[in-house]
Amino acid sequence: MLALGPVDARIAAGEFVVIVGPSGCGKSTLLRLVAGFAPPTEGAVLVDGAPVAGPGPDRGVVFQQPRLFPWLNVRRNVEFGLRTTGVPKAERKGRSAELLELVGLGDAAARRPYELSGGMQQRAAIARALAPDPAILLMDEPFAALDALTRERLQEEIRRIWQATGKTVLFVTHSVDEAVFLGTRILVLSRRPGRIALDRSSELPRAADPHTHPSFLTLREEVAAAVRDAAA
Repeated sequence: MLALGPVDARIAAGEFVVIVGPSGCGKSTLLRLVAGFAPPTEGAVLVDGAPVAGPGPDRGVVFQQPRLFPWLNVRRNVEFGLRTTGVPKAERKGRSAELLELVGLGDAAARRPYELSGGMQQRAAIARALAPDPAILLMDEPFAALDALTRERLQEEIRRIWQATGKTVLFVTHSVDEAVFLGTRILVLSRRPGRIALDRSSELPRAADPHTHPSFLTLREEVAAAVRDAAA
C-alpha cells in the first residue's frame, strides 16, 4: 500500500516548514525519505541539488522519543555523534557546552537521562541533533508525548532556537495549533496516499507571540478546514 502519492515541494534555506494531516497520510514517511532512512519507490529527494542516498550529517533528526543513551550523561549524549566522527575532545566539549546553554540545559551536563524530565530529555535530544551543525533539522512529532504545559514551553524553545541558528526545519505534527504557531510555511497532506492538499505560507510575525496576531485564528481555521477536507 502506498504511503505517499506524488509530492512536489521545494523548501528554501531557513524556512520552518510544518507538515500536518490526518493519521496515516504519510507525514512521517516523507520525513524519513528526507532523512535518508528509506529510498523513494519513485522520484527522488534532493538536498542542495544532490540526491539523498542515506542519512548524513547535513540532516539532524529529532524523534518523538528522545532515544538518549541511558549509560551516558547529557554532555556525552550530545557529543556522541561528534566523537564517532573523530572530532577532538576539546572541540566536542566546547560544542556541547554551547548547545546545552542554547537549549537551557547548561546546568544539567553531568546528569543522566533518567534524572531528567521528559521535556529536558527532549531538549537534550535537540542539542544532540544540532551538534554536527546540520543545515536541516528534521523533527518527527517531537512534543507529542509531552504534557500540554511542557509542549507549549518547548514550542517556544524551538522557535527561539530556529531564530538563533537560522536552520531549515521540517517539522511533523498532528496539531493544527502547533503547525500555525511554528510554521513559516504549512503543508497539509491528504489521506493516504498522501498528497499536498494545502501549501500555505504564514505571514504571522515571528519576533512576537503569533497567538496575539489578529490573523492567527483565521489561519488556524484555514489549516483546520484543509485537514478536515483532506481526511474526508
